[in-house]
Amino acid sequence: MAFQNKKLSVIAYANGFTLWHYAANETMEAISTSGYFNNVMTLMNTNDIIIINASDATSIKKIAVSSSAVTVAALS
Repeated sequence: MAFQNKKLSVIAYANGFTLWHYAANETMEAISTSGYFNNVMTLMNTNDIIIINASDATSIKKIAVSSSAVTVAALS
């Protein structure tokens, strides 16, 4: 399954930082794949945070945006 725009929402926005939420009936592995969120690349910023509710797990991840892909990674 592919990214679905209607399942992405903004929880909070302040000072150039956005807290996102995404829920989908896909695995965390699929949603965490580099480029999964490329359709909304212009909306996301590096160091934004996303809460992901996947079919097999829930996780809070940080976002990184490059010129070619949006990636998500575990918070460190």
